[in-house]
Amino acid sequence: MAKTLYDKIWENHEIKREEDGTSLIYIDRHLVHEVTSPQAFEGLRLAKREIRQLSKVLSVADHNTPTHTLSLDDCNDSSKIQLETLNKNAKEFNLRYYPLGDKNNGVCHVVAPEKGFVLPGATLVCGDSHTATHGAFGAIAFGIGTSEVEHVFATQTLRQKPVKNMRITIDGTLEKAVTAKDIALFVISQIGTAGGTGYAIEFAGSGIESLSMEQRMTLCNMGIEGGARVAIVAPDQTTFDYLKDKPLSPKGENWEKAVAFWKSLHTDTGAKFDKEYTWKASEILPQVTWGTSPEDCINVTQSIPKVDNPTKERALKYVGLNGGDKIAGTPINWVFIGSCTNGRIEDFRSASQILKGKKVAPNVRAIAVPGSGLVKEQAEKEGLDVIFKNAGFEWRLPGCSMCLAMNPDFANPEERVASTSNRNFEGRQGYLSRTHLMNPAMAAAAAIEGKIADARQYL
Repeated sequence: MAKTLYDKIWENHEIKREEDGTSLIYIDRHLVHEVTSPQAFEGLRLAKREIRQLSKVLSVADHNTPTHTLSLDDCNDSSKIQLETLNKNAKEFNLRYYPLGDKNNGVCHVVAPEKGFVLPGATLVCGDSHTATHGAFGAIAFGIGTSEVEHVFATQTLRQKPVKNMRITIDGTLEKAVTAKDIALFVISQIGTAGGTGYAIEFAGSGIESLSMEQRMTLCNMGIEGGARVAIVAPDQTTFDYLKDKPLSPKGENWEKAVAFWKSLHTDTGAKFDKEYTWKASEILPQVTWGTSPEDCINVTQSIPKVDNPTKERALKYVGLNGGDKIAGTPINWVFIGSCTNGRIEDFRSASQILKGKKVAPNVRAIAVPGSGLVKEQAEKEGLDVIFKNAGFEWRLPGCSMCLAMNPDFANPEERVASTSNRNFEGRQGYLSRTHLMNPAMAAAAAIEGKIADARQYL
């Protein structure tokens, strides 16, 4: 029987299936950060349990870390407590851990792939919804709750029901200044933020196969914003080249065996999907959100829609915009380039092409936050930090930063942010702040002009 990639990996990890359809599955990898882990560690203490397989766990301080200093004293009280608690728990349980100040620190979903922690055909979980990022490697990766974090710590297993299969095919070549971020936002604008609920989305087609691993991670990262539990891309030579010689990747003869197995990880011809969508890459232009949901999205040449339902009317009122107005030209106060969506080296290269020799508009505060210490180091080797700083950006330490404002980086009420992050919910980047999601080149163009602008004019 022909099988989808998702079904193949699920069946490889299924230990037992109950009568109600729930599976007990084995978990290969577990990512941990400071926000969703404290209660899980305390549960282990109370039950006098240890972590079952320490080698399967990687812990990173990221959500609350400051990006302008290495001192926890500059955090608010709750952030400082969470970070100090993870420091304590990591030491007590002898975890592989990258704290604030470690050269390997950064956003967990950027750090883990750099280390070769996630491999094709694996299952990976984390107490964070954007765990879907790691599906870019041909893995089943998804976010879990705190009680599930404890369960994986103690048993290296999880009870879950398998989801249905959806395939989204993008064929053709993307235009200049159009990226995986735009594919994701375009797809979400078409299917809605609930369109993928109950599904694993497999992204396929020539437009996906041509993407780099960084771009594939961006795409799968945003899968959760379309409601999907899992987003996945079949592994190929691009995947293998990225993973080769990573610290935790297989070595020597084991590498050859691994690649031979990974090549079998694809959807079989004739496999049935529960739902399918197909678009041409040429249909996708640089995208910008206008409301308070990722589905509130149009291309940069379009006008904000005139809405006729209370939810969207509230969204327009919150962001202070009017239906019928052009989205291009909307003034901004902030630019944020970073996050687990767009904090990788390619993202800073893309933005630097726009910024080189130019200056940030005087009314804009702009921050560039590498997704990891290794990204920061690579960018500085290439001189990208100089381009950003000469343009007027603040070049920061790695961390989640302004993506979710659980740290000192946030916008003030009614300030408008051109952001490369993943969510534009009310208050996401600061109390009553207003967020417009876009790709890094678009954010750089907005920084220069002081308003939402089309990056294609700079290329």
